[in-house]
Amino acid sequence: MTVLSRREQNRIDRERRILDAALKVFAETGYSGATMDAVAMAAGLSKPTLYQYFASKEALFSAMMLGKRDRMLDVFEHPTEEGMVNDLLEFAWDYADTVMRPDLLSLARLIIGEVQRFPEIGRAYQASGPDHVLQGIMAYLVRRRDEGRLTFEDAELAAQDLWGLILSAPRTQALYMPDAAPTQAQLARYIHNGLRVFLRAYSTDPQTDLHQLEALTGARPLPTGEQDDA
Repeated sequence: MTVLSRREQNRIDRERRILDAALKVFAETGYSGATMDAVAMAAGLSKPTLYQYFASKEALFSAMMLGKRDRMLDVFEHPTEEGMVNDLLEFAWDYADTVMRPDLLSLARLIIGEVQRFPEIGRAYQASGPDHVLQGIMAYLVRRRDEGRLTFEDAELAAQDLWGLILSAPRTQALYMPDAAPTQAQLARYIHNGLRVFLRAYSTDPQTDLHQLEALTGARPLPTGEQDDA
């Protein structure tokens, strides 16, 4: 295990603080309204210190989006010992826990509202967010296909099917109805059904994988107070 020096750890902690502050500022003011001054103030840093970490607003925005998405790909980059079905379930919940966050939904709404005037914002968001995650999903699915666990001809379509099936409907609703956020039980309904459909379509042994999925979803407890809604 690598032991970081105090200086290295302080730098990591400061960068995390900057990215969290950037998300807050971008979500509240939009890309065009956000300034490096505002981010520095929210992070409790001087502007020169902020520029030591990120040379421009564009670089900061890209790093902010990339960092949030990297967390979703952890299980695909470091698969679990339990195997593919467990990996897919873990990814689905990591994905939901990230993109359904109120601050990220707010940011997505603001980007949608600004892309007509500032198309570069949409391109930066797409490249550092959805496109980055899509490549990670595709890489994982291709490895499982090479192992004989999945079957498909077009990796991109398979990856698009995966995340579309598990969360497209509730996320679209949350984007346009911020006062009607789905419960964990409601998210589970979409996630579990989406994975069932995906495995029926792409698994080389759907019966076994569906049986494992049912065992895993039955064993996964919902937060207190959510069980009655399931």
